[in-house]
Amino acid sequence: MLTEKLSLTQIFTMIINFLLGSSIVIGIGMEAKRDAWIVVLIGMIVGVIIISFYLYLMSLLPGKNLYEMMEYCFSRKVAITLALVYLSYFIYVSARVIRDFGELITSAILPVTPIEFTILALMLVIGYILYLGIEVLGRTAEIFSPYMFLFIILLFIFLYAGDKINLTNVQPVLSNGIKPIMKAAIPSIIAFPFGELIAFTVIFAHIGEFKATKKVALISVIVASIILLSSVFIIIATLGENTAMRANFPLLIAARLVSIGEFLERIDVLVVFIMMLGILIKSSVFLYGGLKGMEYVFRIPYRYFAMPVACITTMFSIFISTDFSDHIVEGLNVDLFLVHVPLELMVPILITFVLLIKKWKEQRDEKRGLKI
Repeated sequence: MLTEKLSLTQIFTMIINFLLGSSIVIGIGMEAKRDAWIVVLIGMIVGVIIISFYLYLMSLLPGKNLYEMMEYCFSRKVAITLALVYLSYFIYVSARVIRDFGELITSAILPVTPIEFTILALMLVIGYILYLGIEVLGRTAEIFSPYMFLFIILLFIFLYAGDKINLTNVQPVLSNGIKPIMKAAIPSIIAFPFGELIAFTVIFAHIGEFKATKKVALISVIVASIILLSSVFIIIATLGENTAMRANFPLLIAARLVSIGEFLERIDVLVVFIMMLGILIKSSVFLYGGLKGMEYVFRIPYRYFAMPVACITTMFSIFISTDFSDHIVEGLNVDLFLVHVPLELMVPILITFVLLIKKWKEQRDEKRGLKI
């Protein structure tokens, strides 16, 4: 089996694009209306706690991924059962993420092109990337991320230069009190997007410098949160809370407002690039998590499953919802307590608890052996 290693820069760019992914496409915290940016600020604190927890879990068994940890904690039979649950979950979320891409392209860019063709085209690219290996995905994120940062900065500059930002849209702060903010933040912001970092418990095993990874991962979450906070603030400031809540792709609509000297217009291509890169990385990371689960269960290198599973995921993403509104309701509301919270938080907490007990017993037995 080939050994795959990711650099710290690749991890940094992958986490940022992963967190932006669907979040920057559909917007988060909009239920809090003009205080949506405060929801993202709370999410940043929650995100730092969640990634710290996952890193601590990985530090208990260095070099082991989530599936191997489950076998260490329980038995292979139990681990296979849990692995089947997790690989199904990862593939399911990958299908939902890629559906976001299909809806974005079909409704905003290529309205005549069938959504099936759009999704299949990107999934074949993702399948090929993963067939080549996780290092190729890391290099993809590393190469294209500088353009993503540049385009985000340009978007903010153009909106400001075009006098499209109206700060009265975000005033007064806390006009409806703290209750709507907390309702929008907990538990939804915990599960989406920060709880989804559970997928990186499969990837962190490919990093040689794990100590340095902790700092890089924390910085990545903070940087991504600042970008999300800025984008939500810009959305509310440019569109107003009512338009922002009704829009399917609020950042894209905000970008279309740019008009400087009747010359610089229609810069929504910049936003589409940012969204496409985030969705590609996020969907790839989840699909990779599912492929590694198959590798664990069947003991066959995951590359053999890459293209077939990519095609199956394409089919799932199309049949998963009847339309975009159904897709959003199911993804953000129905799945929250049924799927996301149990698999992103409850099971990892259980694994951590069992790991600590087993570690404690091993240390106790070692001390007894030394005394004898």
